[in-house]
Amino acid sequence: MKAGVIAVQGDVSEHADAVRRAAASHGVDAEVVEIRDAGVVPDCDVLLMPGGESTTISRLLHDEGIAEEIVAHVAADKPLLATCAGLIVAARDAKDDRVATLGLLDVSVDRNAFGRQADSFEAPLDVTGLDEPFPAVFIRAPVIDAVGDDVAVLASWDGDPVAVQQGSVIATSFHPELTPDSRIHDLAFFGQDHAASPADADTDAGADA
Repeated sequence: MKAGVIAVQGDVSEHADAVRRAAASHGVDAEVVEIRDAGVVPDCDVLLMPGGESTTISRLLHDEGIAEEIVAHVAADKPLLATCAGLIVAARDAKDDRVATLGLLDVSVDRNAFGRQADSFEAPLDVTGLDEPFPAVFIRAPVIDAVGDDVAVLASWDGDPVAVQQGSVIATSFHPELTPDSRIHDLAFFGQDHAASPADADTDAGADA
């Protein structure tokens, strides 16, 4: 499996390690490539779009010609995991004209809604598709404040969606790569055959605070 990590910003090595662990648990060798230029995405089986600064990420993706390749990747029903700022860039509406979103998820987001760096926290999340709570790390995290009919809410915290899925795209407000638990990466890249429908996820997703 060839896994591409969008490497213009964010936790690139941590995501690379997580996808390798997830692949190894299925007996699959993952070749991980860091993507900073156009022409690499089309050769990838799966993609990861890490956090960072969403305005900078979106600008660089468009300037380097990577943005349209990510859109084509998702249109081909190939998996994408987008985390924190990656979620913002993948969204339909970031409520900020400085962010040129990709429109891959029918959601709107409130950037940094969980507060500043000092307000970072870890929380056990009930996630649809996982048997045990996931130790989610929130750092200047966005809130998903509206979801479309085709979007499944996989997890919520304090009443707000923090993990969603639409087709082959899974996105989280938190940083799943900042823990040795690689189950979110496993769900994104190896759980697509039994992915939740919006109705299923609404029933199963936990929401505690």
